[in-house]
Amino acid sequence: MRIRVVNPNTTESMTALIAASARAVAGPGTVVEAVTSAMGPASIESHYDEALAVPGILAALAGADGYVLACFGDPGLDAAREVATGPVVGIAEAAMHAATMVGRGFSVVTTLSRTRGRALDLAARYVSPGACRGVHACDIPVLELDRDPAARKEVVALARHALEHDDSDVIVLGCAGMAGFAAQASDELGVPVIDGVAAATVLVQSLLTLGLRTSARGELAPPPAKSYSGLLRQFGRP
Repeated sequence: MRIRVVNPNTTESMTALIAASARAVAGPGTVVEAVTSAMGPASIESHYDEALAVPGILAALAGADGYVLACFGDPGLDAAREVATGPVVGIAEAAMHAATMVGRGFSVVTTLSRTRGRALDLAARYVSPGACRGVHACDIPVLELDRDPAARKEVVALARHALEHDDSDVIVLGCAGMAGFAAQASDELGVPVIDGVAAATVLVQSLLTLGLRTSARGELAPPPAKSYSGLLRQFGRP
């Protein structure tokens, strides 16, 4: 099977990081292809960034059996499911569901404070009330996570605070740029630390193994045919 992991931003170095995380958990016979969006923001740190990342995400949904949407805001996830030919899983969705299977409550450690609301909105959609016990921001910009030598240490320190403050027992890493932090953080903290890229890759792989894809009936059926104009002309559907 072939899984395409889509980095919704346009930064190649982050795509390489995401690819390494996904390939580390891919099973025998699974080919992981990581792609960088051809259009959109260099990083995704606002609602504006998320909105303008969606066309690039949709344009990347071809040529694979299943797809991972590698941004913790899960931008355009429902739209992606309408047009993709295989299952699409967002990394926040996968990480939060996984967290509820290995603990009673989890805390999210994310990047900028301004993204905390989005993480809380997603938790309200994905998991039962009370499962997400807090969202904590380290206020390190996304593109600094792999450039700042102190970033990993700061994220682990914030995760330790979150466990104590929230009385949680699982940490969810709230950014695809933190994908390489999970194993070491788990060793240091003594609790499960979940990287959404890895979790989503395994989940897509499992859905494909089960022969499952998004239902073509109802809300997530392919969108109606219509023309688009201007910069979005290429997204029209015959």
